[in-house]
Amino acid sequence: MRKWKEPFPMASIERGDVFLVNFDPTVGAEVKKTRPAVIVSNNVNNAHSPLVSISPITSNVSKVYSFEVEIPARIGGLLTRSKIMPNQTRAVDKIRLLKKMGHLPQEVMDEIDQALKLHYDLY
Repeated sequence: MRKWKEPFPMASIERGDVFLVNFDPTVGAEVKKTRPAVIVSNNVNNAHSPLVSISPITSNVSKVYSFEVEIPARIGGLLTRSKIMPNQTRAVDKIRLLKKMGHLPQEVMDEIDQALKLHYDLY
């Protein structure tokens, strides 16, 4: 694993990549700790900006809301059944990206796009 102060190489980050992300420090109800997240920002941003937009991933799938996307185990480098949390989407500095875990297939990214539209009321 990389050290905290070394940013992930910019050219190697693509929309749909799943990274282990250090979310701490946080406040209030923000997603905490080190956990997977999917890159949802566009590839032009991902190649040139020090920030990327991410949606956190959790393995707590006891309830999956209409604006969340369930991911089966062994997809995108995730070992267990998980869900994407679009309501926790945020921009993070690439320094928070610790390790690339995998990449989600286009069909899953299409579902994530729909979930983001639903969450942000973009219809």
